Amino acid sequence: MKEDIIKYAASRGADITGFASVDRWPQYNEIPPEFWPASLWSMAKTVIVMGMQMPLPIVDTTPSILHRETYETSNRELDSLAYGLTRYLNRAGHASMFFTRDGYGSIKNIIEKPYAAFSHTFAAKYAGLGTVSRSHNLLTPEFGSRVRLVSVFTAAELEPDQVMEKDLCINCMMCVKCCPAGVLKKEADTDGYYFKFDVAGCARWHEELTRRRAYPCGICTKVCPVGEDRGLYQERGMSKKYQSEMKAIENDIDSPEYRSWNHFRKYGSWAIKNGKIFDFNAGGEK
Repeated sequence: MKEDIIKYAASRGADITGFASVDRWPQYNEIPPEFWPASLWSMAKTVIVMGMQMPLPIVDTTPSILHRETYETSNRELDSLAYGLTRYLNRAGHASMFFTRDGYGSIKNIIEKPYAAFSHTFAAKYAGLGTVSRSHNLLTPEFGSRVRLVSVFTAAELEPDQVMEKDLCINCMMCVKCCPAGVLKKEADTDGYYFKFDVAGCARWHEELTRRRAYPCGICTKVCPVGEDRGLYQERGMSKKYQSEMKAIENDIDSPEYRSWNHFRKYGSWAIKNGKIFDFNAGGEK
């Protein structure tokens, strides 16, 4: 049955699929109990997590209309995928439901209450698809953090996949260095350090990009050097180019090195405003 589900998901566009027993949430105890699958639906025995890649050359152009429309396409595809699998399992006699890819109604909701009802990131970790990065995104071997997720809860008891023990994050700090909103902060704790994520601050920058018709940000996913997709697109060793981008285009919006990315920012949105892109304090619309 597990193989049938993997084949079904792949036929409907899933690039990666993993399985997690609901027992893993209390086992790891990393998030509050009210967010555990068993708390959300008492029949749940297994969580099936599916992911779709965000093509790296498109993510490179963020913020842009090209990135925005790809993001929206992935949202539609993921919800359709999860809805289809839910119905597939129900027809097979296994009660199932799914949690949509985002799970919030607006950016204002996230600013006022910076939580979604369920975390696909931790579900994917417990399903063996990757580890949680310093930017609080899922980090996968195939796509780094350039992957979008959706989850299906089912009453079927399926063999869980092994959780990855080795941290995929290489501590390069690129996500911290390049964040235009500065929402990732390194803080000390009993284990050495961790990275605090200001969700509301990230959402406020997303809100500004929404006004410019160029959401979401995605810089942290763009600059992450992890992922086999970098080999496919011949984009290894990009850290210097990413780190230099803000300063280079602030001095010259037509900088030759970034001309192709800026092409997609110039048309179809107000990503470039007053000759600037990554101006967190710009505010307002055109």
